[in-house]
Amino acid sequence: MDKVKLDRQLSPCVNVCFLNDDDVCVGCYRTGMEIATWGRMGEQEQREVLARVKERELASPLVGN
Repeated sequence: MDKVKLDRQLSPCVNVCFLNDDDVCVGCYRTGMEIATWGRMGEQEQREVLARVKERELASPLVGN
């Protein structure tokens, strides 16, 4: 069997799906548009989203800064 390289990033979804007033999911910190288009994004675009996710998570009052 041929090995297939998986270039796609795993979705950051944690099955806590609720968009806040800023259209950001309180579970994974992606915007509604980022969630909707995740499966069609290339690897680089997914990495860029994950970088923004990390920034949003760190800035979130829920994280306990």
